[in-house]
Amino acid sequence: MNSTNLGYIAGAIALLALTLALLALLSVRSMKKNYSVLQGAGSEVDFVTAVARQVEVVNGLRTDVTNLRKDLTVTQAELKDAIRHVAVTRYDAFSDQGGRMSFSVAFLDDVSDGIVITSINGRTEGRTYIKGVKGGQSIGSELSPEEVQAIGMAQKGQIA
Repeated sequence: MNSTNLGYIAGAIALLALTLALLALLSVRSMKKNYSVLQGAGSEVDFVTAVARQVEVVNGLRTDVTNLRKDLTVTQAELKDAIRHVAVTRYDAFSDQGGRMSFSVAFLDDVSDGIVITSINGRTEGRTYIKGVKGGQSIGSELSPEEVQAIGMAQKGQIA
């Protein structure tokens, strides 16, 4: 190998080294630009701070959802005891009077506990009765067919 060939090889290696150095410089500039975007160059909040704030918000929302689930469970348990099933049956208690002036109304919770109110109305007088209901059955007194019908309709969610 002569010195001319060695000069060409050295020049080629130097050119290759220069090209690689330029590519490395461009790569470093690109990385600096991306890094400055992440660090918020020219703005008040950088990306890392914004992400940290959002993580705090999400954690707060998770806590809120957990608390709401607990509240919902309590509310559902309380609603089981609430009077939510109501039905009315109107009828003629006396054959000589029309207009279905008498009625029975059942007020029940989710397990069919509650009361049934019956009002029997005639031409000259009216009477009202209240009977306790446990599990859809009367507590201590016999139910009339109209009261049984009102309880059944309330249990099925029917409205007369």
